[in-house]
Amino acid sequence: MADSGTPLLSGIYTGWVTHQRLQPKLHGFKYRLFMLYLDLDELPLLFKNNILWSFLKPNIAYFRRKDYYGDPDKPLDQCIRDLVERESGQRPQGKIGLLTHMRYWGVCFNPVSFYYCHDADGKLQAIVSHITNTPWQERHAYVHVCQPGKEHVFSLKKNFHVSPFMPMDIQYKWQFSEPELQLSVHMQNWRAGTAMFYATLKLQRQCWQATTLNRLLISFPWMTLKVVLAIYWQALRLWLKRIPFYSHPDTDSGK
Repeated sequence: MADSGTPLLSGIYTGWVTHQRLQPKLHGFKYRLFMLYLDLDELPLLFKNNILWSFLKPNIAYFRRKDYYGDPDKPLDQCIRDLVERESGQRPQGKIGLLTHMRYWGVCFNPVSFYYCHDADGKLQAIVSHITNTPWQERHAYVHVCQPGKEHVFSLKKNFHVSPFMPMDIQYKWQFSEPELQLSVHMQNWRAGTAMFYATLKLQRQCWQATTLNRLLISFPWMTLKVVLAIYWQALRLWLKRIPFYSHPDTDSGK
């Protein structure tokens, strides 16, 4: 664990997120960011010797259970295991790693957090994409079941309203790497056989160190607030380009 000298599975990732809209008009952007890969078993002790970071206790940077999937009164790993078992029929028995933003300077917002669920042998069994939409702050989880020996590529139908500038009749194609030295997530949106949009997350892993964590608070000040502001800034740009606006459908929020 974090205080035993044993190498941690948790890590720090820095890199880029890229969005590119192809239809009905071109629109794209690229931002630098950092994210944390939190092994849920290690999480309670990860910030033990860091005065600026904490687990469950308010701080400049801290992990608040309520910001993540499921009933905040239940352990997060239990909620994720229950979800995967309910959707796939198989309960993950191994490690679960969470790729996410924490709460920085009182603000937490994750357009999407990813849970990497392993089996008892340490092989990737399922990936959970937990999405929060804007501005409604609703949440929905997609469960992607991994097949042994195959690439982690998934095709699925969109069933949760995310952006008011994107329709619901979308087919997704998502591709994931393993959470190793390099980590990538690539998502494509298709409509009636035509590619409309893609988003790519490309990250490089760094070792878990208190000095690195503290430096990130300076290098990426207000990380989560910048995520929120960037979403609204890009929405304004889409509106000025007269991209069609799609109202929220009258359906279950999928929380």
